[in-house]
Amino acid sequence: MFVGHFGVGFAAKKVAPRTSLGTLFLAAQFIDLLWPILLLLGLETVRIVPGFTAATPLEFTNYPITHSLAGVLVWAVLFGLVYSTLRRYPRGAWVLGVLVVSHWFLDAIMHNPDLPLVPGVDTYVGLGLWNSILGTIVVEAAILGVGLWLYLGITEAMDPIGRVGLAAFVVVIVAIWLLNIFGPPPPSESAIAWLANAQWLLILWGYWIDQHRAPATLFRP
Repeated sequence: MFVGHFGVGFAAKKVAPRTSLGTLFLAAQFIDLLWPILLLLGLETVRIVPGFTAATPLEFTNYPITHSLAGVLVWAVLFGLVYSTLRRYPRGAWVLGVLVVSHWFLDAIMHNPDLPLVPGVDTYVGLGLWNSILGTIVVEAAILGVGLWLYLGITEAMDPIGRVGLAAFVVVIVAIWLLNIFGPPPPSESAIAWLANAQWLLILWGYWIDQHRAPATLFRP
């Protein structure tokens, strides 16, 4: 899952309005931001297998640190604690922790049974929606659409950047998502890791958008 995680980040702004959109994106995508780093370090592994599923050629062979349920719960607690310490906003900390965990459950819908529950235990979860391109597109597009609708309902642009920057962001993530589904397989495992690290630019983009949008009530009588 890709755009669906951003959709959840958009939606979370309604629950934690004082938390930056960039931070919400960071939490929603956190384990996918850690994963390519560990991939480059050789601590987790993936294989490129064309046709492995209809929507992705990636076979995730070993990623218990970032993608086991137990590991994700630990990351969620740490993320929430760090945010709470820095920002003193308990609601935001709880929402961010939930966002980190939400990534695993959304992935469980898409992946084949390869998501471990506990590192070192041979119990894996995955409903395999990636085996259906139509199902993948419908589910992810719906999550993104609902999240964006909620976000637009509680924020308004303060200037043209707030409108154009947001629209451009949505166009870019949808284009990346569709390219991942319909484009050629990546050339190598290391290329996957380096390209995945570029997601940090999308997180920074979220912070930039947030600086140009404000709660909608500020613009209403």
